[in-house]
Amino acid sequence: MIPREMFFGYVKMKYRMYIDEVGNSDLEASDDPNHRYLSLTGIILNLDYVSSIVYPEIERLKREYFGSHPDEPIILHRKKILNKKHPFGILRKETIEKTFNNKLLGLIKDFDYVVLTTTIDKAEHKRRYQTWRFDPYHYCLTVLVERFVMWLRREGVVGDVLAESRGGKEDIRLKDSFEKLYLRGIEFISPNQLAEALTSAQLKIKPKSNNISGLQLADLLAHPSFRASLKRHQGEELPDTFGGRIARILEDTKYLRSPDGIIDGWGRKWLP
Repeated sequence: MIPREMFFGYVKMKYRMYIDEVGNSDLEASDDPNHRYLSLTGIILNLDYVSSIVYPEIERLKREYFGSHPDEPIILHRKKILNKKHPFGILRKETIEKTFNNKLLGLIKDFDYVVLTTTIDKAEHKRRYQTWRFDPYHYCLTVLVERFVMWLRREGVVGDVLAESRGGKEDIRLKDSFEKLYLRGIEFISPNQLAEALTSAQLKIKPKSNNISGLQLADLLAHPSFRASLKRHQGEELPDTFGGRIARILEDTKYLRSPDGIIDGWGRKWLP
């Protein structure tokens, strides 16, 4: 059987969407302002580009600042970096933190990737739909996959999806959710179109501890992208913070956008 990524005697370029989340999918927790939102961010990367550019550059950064070694790789994790917890304690030195931040921003700006972020207001979802309540994670995942597949078809390439492991039953739910999308199709995308664009009917799930550069990049971008989505939804400007600087890079060049350059509804989707 000819692999799905091969057509007419040539190999189609393969892309992967790496997914990270902010918040949780528990609808009952939505009344708490700190747990009101769930946001999924997908980072679309060419797999050859990951091997040749993204992985080596991220490893170089980690070696330079934190002494990362292949036998004991350091995993970039946004919260630990911000809190300067081990192994990121060296960032307590202001001059080192400044140079590290600038180099990290440089990579975020220079890497070639596309960003999709979907955010759901669970409190509004719960209020609006008294009888029909789409699982928030499944709802956000559906929107991400729909836009990813539309992008794949437009670019004439193929791809798959990799999400960070959430553990146990949650991973099983995510895989089941993805498989249902694949088999049933999405509102504007038939099962045949999904099969043509996606190289696997299975959602790949792996922990960040596997040192997957795409998941580490997604982790660094997911929270700034969520905060930017929230600010724009509320009609506010982006904050003058490190996360705000990341969000400006995303708005300038990384979000998926319409042919006339519109981000909202394309690379950034607010639900419901």
